[in-house]
Amino acid sequence: MISPLHIQTVREVVRTGSFADAARNLGYTASAVSQQVAALERACGLVLFERRARSVRPTSAAFLLVSKGNDVLSALATLERELRTVASGERGALQLGSFPTASARILPRVLAELSRIRPGIEITLSEGEPDELLPELLDGDLDLQLAYRYDLFPRSWPDQLVETPVMDENLVLCVPVGHPLAGGRTVRLRDLRSETWIASRPESSGAQALLRLCGTAGFTPNIAFRSNDYAVVCGLVASGLGIALVPALGCVPGPGLRTLRLSRRTPRRHVIVLRRVSNTNPLVKDAMRGLAEAARGVEAEVNGATGR
Repeated sequence: MISPLHIQTVREVVRTGSFADAARNLGYTASAVSQQVAALERACGLVLFERRARSVRPTSAAFLLVSKGNDVLSALATLERELRTVASGERGALQLGSFPTASARILPRVLAELSRIRPGIEITLSEGEPDELLPELLDGDLDLQLAYRYDLFPRSWPDQLVETPVMDENLVLCVPVGHPLAGGRTVRLRDLRSETWIASRPESSGAQALLRLCGTAGFTPNIAFRSNDYAVVCGLVASGLGIALVPALGCVPGPGLRTLRLSRRTPRRHVIVLRRVSNTNPLVKDAMRGLAEAARGVEAEVNGATGR
């Protein structure tokens, strides 16, 4: 097996014409250089140098090794430089996962900032609900995943993951502009028992949180329409088809929509970042910092707009 050390040694012997001179320049003993060359000749099955009393004469095989070996050493040097840029975060790849409302409100700021401070990196985004993306994170296909959990529907994550909170968002009640409650600011949950509701799919955390919340007021909501797209949910509400409890990130204001807060209790959804404990990607630190800063700004905006 030819190593970079062998190439460097043979190149120096060819240049100086002497094992002793090559050893002096490389910081070895003449015996060590002789042993390296002999081991390489046995491995290649070729004679690299004709030994003379006070010098050595390179064979054509030695010239070939040096000629081709220079390209190998140059390629290795380039590889080392590129690896250093990856280790420093100047280059590399970052794989992010996110749920739709965070992709729309938080990620644009983060991606813009990362592209500015790390122009040489490649960023990819996978979008889906937390449970859909979790296998990709666990398999190492994602470096970071934006996810969420509800106050009324707590959940845990596999032991190999670390959870970092980045944002708390209010759950707001969306009603049509012509609804009898639309002129107020707050509403009691028990006053909504006869309403028609619009919610996310039954298996979603949001739908489960709604069921548990209404259960605390002693009723089960009458859910007529379902969609995991909050733009669709808000559109259905604005059309007068029902009311909905929507995370502040997913609230899409419109002329036919009004938002209220639940009195006495303001349930929340918590936005978090998940990462593997074993992840050593140097870009993760910058991405985590950017996500936290962007989420703080968005949190102030959405919670302020919907009433904190």
